[in-house]
Amino acid sequence: MPVVTKELVPLLVQTGASARVAEEIPARFLPGDTVLARNVNPANHTRLPRYVRGKVGTIVMDHGVFVTPDTAAHGLGEHPQHVYCVRFTAAELWGGDASPRDTVNIDLWDDYLQPS
Repeated sequence: MPVVTKELVPLLVQTGASARVAEEIPARFLPGDTVLARNVNPANHTRLPRYVRGKVGTIVMDHGVFVTPDTAAHGLGEHPQHVYCVRFTAAELWGGDASPRDTVNIDLWDDYLQPS
């Protein structure tokens, strides 16, 4: 994956860009599986929001295999893995006073998840 410079940004915005890779990597999770977002606090880049760490959610869909931004951002390689849409209830994220009807869907890389 090339380094994105400010000169490349207009072209990427106009034509679209994807970090999807065509690697055959088995999915660890299927829609309907219950997962736990890992409770980690890395010193470097991560796309794992703090408010979901340590929370239980449900896999909604598998988007496919993508480059991992946590490693790519630091020149550590693409580390391709599945990205899943995970649904969390508002009550799971913010407690019993949250609306029981509300949910939040977040796209999370496989490394951020573990079986619940």
